Amino acid sequence: MFELIKQSKDENVLFDKFLNLEKNCKDKSTLEVAQKIVNLAITNLKERKSLLKSIKYYQTMKNIAKIVETQYELKYILPIIGEMIDGLIEDHLVYIFLKNAHKKEYKLAWPTRCISGEIQNNLLKITSKGKPVIDDKTGVFPLMCDEKVLGAIVAHNHFEKLNKQEELMLLEISKQVSLTISTAMKNGKILKDATLDALTGINNRRQFEIRLKQEIATAKRQNSSLCAIMMDIDHFKSVNDTYGHAVGDLVLKNVSKIIQKEIREYDIASRYGGEEFSIILPYTEKEEAAKVAQRLRAAVEKKKIDISDFNIEGVDEISVTISLGVNEFDKAEEDPSILYKNADKALYIAKETGRNKVVVYKGE
Repeated sequence: MFELIKQSKDENVLFDKFLNLEKNCKDKSTLEVAQKIVNLAITNLKERKSLLKSIKYYQTMKNIAKIVETQYELKYILPIIGEMIDGLIEDHLVYIFLKNAHKKEYKLAWPTRCISGEIQNNLLKITSKGKPVIDDKTGVFPLMCDEKVLGAIVAHNHFEKLNKQEELMLLEISKQVSLTISTAMKNGKILKDATLDALTGINNRRQFEIRLKQEIATAKRQNSSLCAIMMDIDHFKSVNDTYGHAVGDLVLKNVSKIIQKEIREYDIASRYGGEEFSIILPYTEKEEAAKVAQRLRAAVEKKKIDISDFNIEGVDEISVTISLGVNEFDKAEEDPSILYKNADKALYIAKETGRNKVVVYKGE
C-alpha cells in the first residue's frame, strides 16, 4: 500500500488510497506514517506540476518570440499564440482581442467565439498605463506598444480565479506578445512589396496573385492550357502541437524544397498561407497536372524529415503527407481567382475523403 501511495501521480488518487487505508487499518502508528507519506507525495506532486508548468511557460515564451522570424500576418500569428497560451493556462478559457483604434472597441481575434458578455466590460477598463484588470472570474492583460493599447489577452473561468503563478506568466506573456505583434506590423509594412516568402524562399501569396493574372492573360492570348494545384500539409496543426513550431517550420521548408525539385522551371510555386501551397502550371492540361500532383504527393510521403537536432525524446525523424486539388483554366471565365478557387474546392474534397490524395475538379 505504501508503495502504491508513493507511486501515485494524482492528488485525488492519493486521498482515495489513504481513506481506504484509514478505513481498513486500525493501527494508529501505521496511519500516522501513511499520512506523512501522503503529505510528502502531495507536496512533491505540486512541486513537479509547478516545475513542468514553468518549463512549458519558458518554451511558450521562446516560441512566441520566434514566430516573427518567419511570419508577419496577424491572422496567422494570433491563432498560434492563442493555442500556445491555451495549452499553458489549462483551467481557463483564453481569448485574444485586438483594439480598433478608430472605433475604440475590441474585436475578438482568437478563437472565433466568446461565450462571456462580461469580458467586454473588463476590456473597457484598460487604460494607457497598461495595468492588468483582474477579478474573481477574469484576467485581462493589455497588449501595449509605445503607450498605445493594441489589444488584450483574456483568461476567463466562471468558478476559479487565476493563481499568482498564472498571473505572473500571463503578465510576461502579454509583454512578449505585444512585442511580437508590434514587430509583425512593422515587418508587414517592410515586406508588403516583397515577392518571396521569408520562411520557404518561394513566392509569397501576393506574388502568386500577380503571376496568376499574368499567366491567365498569356493563356487567353495564346489560347494555351493552364492549370493550378492547391496543396495542404495533412494534420499540420498536430505537428506543431506535438513537436513544436520550430519543427513545423522545418516541415514547411522540406515540403517547399520537394515542390521546387519536382516541378518544371517555368512552373510557379508559392506559399499561399500557413501550410497551404499553390502551383501554377502554364501550357499544361489537367491530366498532366494530375500526374505532377501525384508525383508531389508520393515524394512528400516518402521523405523522412530529420528532427534529431531538436532533441525530442524517442523521435529522430518524422514524415508527413499532403492533399492536393487540381483545376484547369476555363478560357471563358473572366475572374482569374476561379482557377485556384476551384482547385481549392478539389483540395477540400481530398481532405474530406481521406487525405494524402489528389482530386481533380470536375465542376459543380
